[in-house]
Amino acid sequence: MKRISIYTILLLLVAFLFSCGINTAHVTNHNQNLTQVHLSENNFKVIDQVSGSSEVSYIMTIGGMRKRQLYENAYSTMIKKANLLNGSKAIINVMTENHYSGFAPFFVRRTITVNAQVVEFTR
Repeated sequence: MKRISIYTILLLLVAFLFSCGINTAHVTNHNQNLTQVHLSENNFKVIDQVSGSSEVSYIMTIGGMRKRQLYENAYSTMIKKANLLNGSKAIINVMTENHYSGFAPFFVRRTITVNAQVVEFTR
């Protein structure tokens, strides 16, 4: 009987001490424009690393924004931080990360983070 209670306590400790989160990351080309840049020369430099993030919570699967709106909020935050108005700058290597945490379906928090590098062309 003592052995069963020890195993039960250990199982409960393991259940409460481990994180209940899931991460995924996607690297895709988000720049769907017709600008062509030839990077055969050393005519640019990486000047900054920018990121934007947006978060939503769901209780009993109700509430919050859809994934597309969450992504758009994170992306627009990143673009504002990039300060692309001065000089000839561009955003490269855009990566999107999704993180889910909580106890589904009772409570789920979803966070989308968008990261990128800002390059400036010198010539």
